[in-house]
Amino acid sequence: MKTFMANAQTIERKWYVLDAADVSLGHTAAKAAAILRGKHKTDFTPHADCGDFVIVVNAAKAQLTGKKLDQKFYRTHSGYAGGLKETKYKLLMAQKPELAMKLAVKGMLPKNSVGRWSLDRLKVYAGPEHKHAAQKPEVLANN
Repeated sequence: MKTFMANAQTIERKWYVLDAADVSLGHTAAKAAAILRGKHKTDFTPHADCGDFVIVVNAAKAQLTGKKLDQKFYRTHSGYAGGLKETKYKLLMAQKPELAMKLAVKGMLPKNSVGRWSLDRLKVYAGPEHKHAAQKPEVLANN
């Protein structure tokens, strides 16, 4: 019996929709990261990009538990001395909820080329509408 190895020619990608409304941001991000990686497939290959597309809707309604809204920060640095910028998640979730979800998923993907390619297949929307109806995405239960 031969071992199957997925590659670019043998991968069939599907589209999935995750609804983040009233669900923990981390739970939604973990589920999205697993699908982007392809871990739900029987022919999962760790070194190959064999994941599917994920559309996350209602990112603005995702929940952060505990005191994370006040205590957690999104930090960026320009590279220059004194170039650190901090934004509380309360402000980030109010202004750019798509970025908060994308950062959570990015942190759960591998830090290599496979992770970067996988993140390109993530589509995040703050509201319930998305523009990928033509791909006939399959709705997944997010609990």
